[in-house]
Amino acid sequence: MNAKDAIKANMDLAGMVLKTYVSDLSDAELMTRPASGSNHLAWQFGHLISSEQQLLSSICPGAAATLPAGFNEQHDKAVTGSDDAAKFLSKQRYIELFDQQREATKTALDSLPDADLDKPGPEHFKRICPTVGAVFNLIANHPMMHAGQFAVARRVLGKPVLI
Repeated sequence: MNAKDAIKANMDLAGMVLKTYVSDLSDAELMTRPASGSNHLAWQFGHLISSEQQLLSSICPGAAATLPAGFNEQHDKAVTGSDDAAKFLSKQRYIELFDQQREATKTALDSLPDADLDKPGPEHFKRICPTVGAVFNLIANHPMMHAGQFAVARRVLGKPVLI
């Protein structure tokens, strides 16, 4: 297994975990906040998609999926307090956009020369992602950073343990 294969395996695992955690949730249940002061699942799902699109654009300009107009603003930190379900998407739409963006990320990774993984990452992310390869690793693992919140929200909703 090479570095690209390892990154893609992490992408696949994180995507499987995320989609498993939402598999039996309704659109209304995506508005669940795992704890007081935390972000509801719909916002978090959108944040994961938006972040991946922005991170990929920072290292491979033009390679990211095109998201619906206003999507990034809809999932910006400034709107984390909104509980208006009408301002968020359906679970199915989030899954579709996640898959489209993830496919664009994998395509960009595949087309990148291996040596480019060692190139410097974006200046504003140097502290946590010093290289392009590290940015791809962040993209791959970001859903796992939120997985615990999805698991807790499932408990709040009385849903069964799936993983």
